[in-house]
Amino acid sequence: MFASIAPRYDRANTVMSAGVHHWWRRRAVRWAGVRRGDAVLDCATGTGDLAIAFRRAVGAEGRVVGTDFTPEMIALARAKAQNITFEVADVTALPYDDASFDAASIAFGIRNVGDPVKGIAEMARVVRGGGRVVVVEFGKPRNRIIRWAYEKYCRMFLPRLGGAVTGKRAAYEYLELSAARFPYGEEFVALMRRAADFASIEVVPLTFGVAYLYVGVTVSANTRR
Repeated sequence: MFASIAPRYDRANTVMSAGVHHWWRRRAVRWAGVRRGDAVLDCATGTGDLAIAFRRAVGAEGRVVGTDFTPEMIALARAKAQNITFEVADVTALPYDDASFDAASIAFGIRNVGDPVKGIAEMARVVRGGGRVVVVEFGKPRNRIIRWAYEKYCRMFLPRLGGAVTGKRAAYEYLELSAARFPYGEEFVALMRRAADFASIEVVPLTFGVAYLYVGVTVSANTRR
């Protein structure tokens, strides 16, 4: 499914979110707390937009790796950025050593992982103690009126827009359903806590709660039990 929408994936994202997804990614980079020279892993990187944003933050002396399980997405990401390592990999079985990154991220991808708890556990494993695991995923607005309008848009218009841009309406019907059913807010925090022993987890609603940003700080080596 993701291979079939890859060629027009970026355009569809911009049309359906009216460009707001770029702001969400900038927030994710800021909350990741990375500095110049840091190493960052971006999982389910798609065509690489978040990885590219991290590259700007860590500078030429830093290292950014983007992974995705869809080769067609990785091919497009490689064409967009030559200074980032893009690799085909499964987030539930990452081919990297423990504590090899300062931060790991996944944006709008965790709900498509067969075992999201294992995926987050793997992200936490490859992040050093005191580093951050950053997740951006869809949620539901808290305000009842805004939620009603948003849910109506998702059900009635989102699949049509996605289908019009990519020619694959069924793919966007799946994406709408998967977002509607996936846990968010405190339920997702509980999922993260099942995955790893985080020192803290912060939750940041984005755009009235249409999306949520979760930031888990990994436990430092000297405080692990």
